[in-house]
Amino acid sequence: MRRASGGQLVYTELRRRILDLELEPGQRLYEPELAAELQVSRTPLREALRLLLAEDLLDQLPTGGMVVRPLSTEDIEELYGVRAALEGVMSAEAARRLTDADARRLADLVERNARHVGDAEDAMRAGHDFHLAVAAVARHGWAGRLHEQVDGHMSRYRAFTNQSQQRRSAALAEHRAILDAIVARDPEAARARAEEHVLAARDVALDAIGGRLDAR
Repeated sequence: MRRASGGQLVYTELRRRILDLELEPGQRLYEPELAAELQVSRTPLREALRLLLAEDLLDQLPTGGMVVRPLSTEDIEELYGVRAALEGVMSAEAARRLTDADARRLADLVERNARHVGDAEDAMRAGHDFHLAVAAVARHGWAGRLHEQVDGHMSRYRAFTNQSQQRRSAALAEHRAILDAIVARDPEAARARAEEHVLAARDVALDAIGGRLDAR
C-alpha cells in the first residue's frame, strides 16, 4: 500500500473488503483509521472512497461521513433481476457459438461443481466459474461488461444463496440443465434455464437477507 502511486490500489483493497463482507454492511468508515491501517495518505484514500461512492458500494451520510452500503431486499430484487436477463442473453448466445472444446470445458466445470457440492465455499466458487465460462463462450460484449459490473455487487449476496445442502444440490441440477440446453444448441431453452436459475437464487437470498434484517 505504501508504494501505491494513487488511489487505485486503495480502492481495490477496500472494494475487496466490502464485497467479502470484511467491512460490514452499515459500518461507518473513519478516514484517519483507514489511512493508518493501509499506510497511505488521506489523498489516495479519499480518491478511493469517491470511486466506491460512485459505484454505490458506499453511502454518504448527511453529516458528510461514509458507511458501507447496507444489504437490502430492494438491491436483491434489482440485481438478480438484471443478472437473470444478462445470464439469459449470454446463455442463449453461448448455445449459438458453442464449439466442441467449449462444451468439454463447460462439462468439466459442472463436474467440478458436483465434486464440491458438499462444501458451501467450494461449491460457490465452482458455480461462479461455470457462469464466467458461459460468458466467455457467449462473447457478447455489452452483456459481458454489464454482467461484470453487476457480478461485483452480487458478491455480497452470493454467500447467502448456497448455505444449505438442499440449495447447493438444486443449483447443481440447474447448472446441468443450462449446460444441457447449451450443448443441445437450443438458445431459447438455454435462456429460460439460465433465467430460472438466477431467479431461484434470488428467492433464497431474499429469504436469507429478509430474515437477517428482521432479526435486527
